[in-house]
Amino acid sequence: MGTLDRPPTEEQTMPSDWVEETPSLRSLDAATKSLLREGAVRKQIPRGAVLFRPGDQCAHFPLIVSGSVRVQRVTESGREIVLYRVGPNETCILTTASLLSDDAYAAEGVAESDVTAYVVPADRFAALMNASQGFRALVFDGYSRRLATLMSRIEEIVCTRINVRLAERLLALRDAGDKIVATQQALAADLGTAREVVGRTLKAFERSGWVKLSRGGAEIVNLAALRSLCDAQRD
Repeated sequence: MGTLDRPPTEEQTMPSDWVEETPSLRSLDAATKSLLREGAVRKQIPRGAVLFRPGDQCAHFPLIVSGSVRVQRVTESGREIVLYRVGPNETCILTTASLLSDDAYAAEGVAESDVTAYVVPADRFAALMNASQGFRALVFDGYSRRLATLMSRIEEIVCTRINVRLAERLLALRDAGDKIVATQQALAADLGTAREVVGRTLKAFERSGWVKLSRGGAEIVNLAALRSLCDAQRD
């Protein structure tokens, strides 16, 4: 059973103004907002919790208001490939597809941080889709945006060299001190490749004097070189 299927607890009491505090819902009509308030349940999901697994049937439509969920596929060899992440005001394309087609999930969703979400049961989701043009537009807009992002990711994996993609990821993850806290396995999952490939590429960066590797992370030593590598790919 996924985290979203667990019964609500006392701490999950829902504030009455949550709809107005969610930017993507503010423009909905009053009747739709009322249906959401009546039907949604607030969930506090701890970091690391599995929201759904391959083969699970979708029973809820989650609206995330804080935190991030990582949607990933695990191959037969055990390799994790991150498909996309879902954050506040974003929707999950697999959840939408599952609810609309009644198909099971084909990937898993894991809370990357503590997550607060309001989950709409499948029957209430269907009622909202039938009754509210604004809600339908919200769902399909999120679906199309996520599909475009997923297609862009596939193109990136197929067409962009691993050293460039790794450099871009390191730049995105660096903190104010140019340090990166991420394992090689996590980087490999983000980039859709094998851990060994990431390890070899990081070693090449280190030999070039661009990064300094450490257990569970790295430090960028030559920021300009990594940026130059990424800029050359864009040109």
